[in-house]
Amino acid sequence: MSGHESDASSRDGRTEPSTTVATAMAPDGGGPDGNLVELDHLTKRFEVKQGVFARGTAQVHAVEDVSLTVRRGETLGIVGESGCGKSTTARLMLRLLDPTAGTVRFEGQDISRISQRQLRPLRREMQMIFQDPYSSLNPRKTVGQIVGAPFAIHGQKGAKTRVQELLETVGLSPEHYNRYPHEFSGGQRQRIGVARALALSPKLIVCDEPVSALDVSIQAQILNLLRSLQRDFNLTYVFISHDLSVIRQIADRIAVMYLGRVVEFGESEAIYEHPKHPYTAALLSAVPRASIGGRERIVLSGDVPSPVDPPQACVFHPRCPRFHQGHCDVEAPQLRELGPGQAAACHYPLERWPMTDDEIRQAEGAERVSRPHLEGVVHDV
Repeated sequence: MSGHESDASSRDGRTEPSTTVATAMAPDGGGPDGNLVELDHLTKRFEVKQGVFARGTAQVHAVEDVSLTVRRGETLGIVGESGCGKSTTARLMLRLLDPTAGTVRFEGQDISRISQRQLRPLRREMQMIFQDPYSSLNPRKTVGQIVGAPFAIHGQKGAKTRVQELLETVGLSPEHYNRYPHEFSGGQRQRIGVARALALSPKLIVCDEPVSALDVSIQAQILNLLRSLQRDFNLTYVFISHDLSVIRQIADRIAVMYLGRVVEFGESEAIYEHPKHPYTAALLSAVPRASIGGRERIVLSGDVPSPVDPPQACVFHPRCPRFHQGHCDVEAPQLRELGPGQAAACHYPLERWPMTDDEIRQAEGAERVSRPHLEGVVHDV
């Protein structure tokens, strides 16, 4: 998601915004060694009815000005709270939803406005693994019919043999061909979903929280399966999750979203070891971790604002411990490079990690009438 301009200067403890990072830290071009998917200023808003008689209309700002690239063969993780726009971004990427503004390019081709007829040949290149392994499989159909559906839709022959090979590839038996979904466990059902996604040998697979409904031991099995399949078939993943411990196991780069916007983006280890955005720090502090000394998490007070009426300027400023009145609530921060392979949309990024409650607040000029409260000190994230 390609190249930054990072000429932001610093004065009196505050940084000047630089040009928005449209396609962050990725090779240019849609060639064999470039980007598979490019999102450029992608926006999606949904119309909703308001008022007692539903006469008024408003807009839900589901995704707002998102620019990212997905490199060939990598796993891009998208994380954030529920309702932050992760799944909507993925559906826009696959053109399951039409964007309000912005462009989506797949292998260099702009697919933002092309018709469903023109999209059909591309559907075999882009597939999705859904979150719920129970509702995503038709209970009236056998495994053979479910996994074989892509072959039937695209008019390919020899489906039975290919389906049996796919079942074996994902760790199931070819004898399961005539069984129904209710005869399988949750982990086995998700393997069926993976087999269906692999059917047409796609280049891109979007994994929409594929392990969130599974037990921890089964989660590890599915993650290992996805990694081995990526290696064997040269797959590119977009992996969506609210669980940062899962994302760390599988993602090469991570995009952190808040209220429809990307607030931090970069290499996985860089974000985990040195987060720059206060929101990313709060998410990391919530990750369970085995530790002798223990750890208290950062708790942001207040609720996530409504996407119907998002805050002006920086959307995180009502909850941010580094809020600077007259700056954060007036000027929107741009996604800019703050370190090697790492960018964040923050006027006052974190200097280091971990930091204590007081240290996080000690950006010069960080004063407000009613500050959000950070409970606890982060010791060892």
